[in-house]
Amino acid sequence: MIKIENLSKKYNSKGNSVVALNGVSLSIEKGEFISIVGPSGSGKTTLLLCMGGLIHPSAGKVNIDGASIYDLNVKERAIFRLRNLGFVFQTFNLIPYLTALENVQIPLSLAGNTNGNQTERATELLEKLGLGDRLNHKPRELSIGQQQRVAIARALANNPKIIMADEPTGNLDPNTTNETVAYLNLLNQTGITVIMVTHNPGVAERAQRMLSLVEGRLTD
Repeated sequence: MIKIENLSKKYNSKGNSVVALNGVSLSIEKGEFISIVGPSGSGKTTLLLCMGGLIHPSAGKVNIDGASIYDLNVKERAIFRLRNLGFVFQTFNLIPYLTALENVQIPLSLAGNTNGNQTERATELLEKLGLGDRLNHKPRELSIGQQQRVAIARALANNPKIIMADEPTGNLDPNTTNETVAYLNLLNQTGITVIMVTHNPGVAERAQRMLSLVEGRLTD
């Protein structure tokens, strides 16, 4: 499903070249649950963002379901993400002035769903995640764990084939961490491919396959 070939990413910082990824190659099969673990600054988030078409690599290829995503133009790549990928971030990236329901409706609106379908789908997802009584609450009115569940619901809105989670438990207490990883496992059991970046080895070990990234390189 996902094939990465010789992926590299360099940044310029204060006149110096910083290598975030250094020739990463990786294959991920449909339906796998992969964790990518490594210390801060190892390139984990950069790898996930390149894999998901959010930042352009300096070199290399990312192929998802037969599509070489960096051979697509910006608009085509955005449409591809909308149809195939769901993202969950450590900071949730919820829009603070929108309700839980409205936040989940965003990708549905971008995909061209009618208002009625948006409301129905977003409500269904939030209810499944135990937030049926929080539909009209804004992020500041929700607990950290509830905000994470809204972010997961938003990621699932358009029935993605792949969920990419960047430190999804980084801001959570142990109980909520367990709930979040358990839910990602449940999603994986429905056939969704899950790719999770984490600095927590205990969380990483709960995936089917754990990869380690050190200084921009995958290690055994």
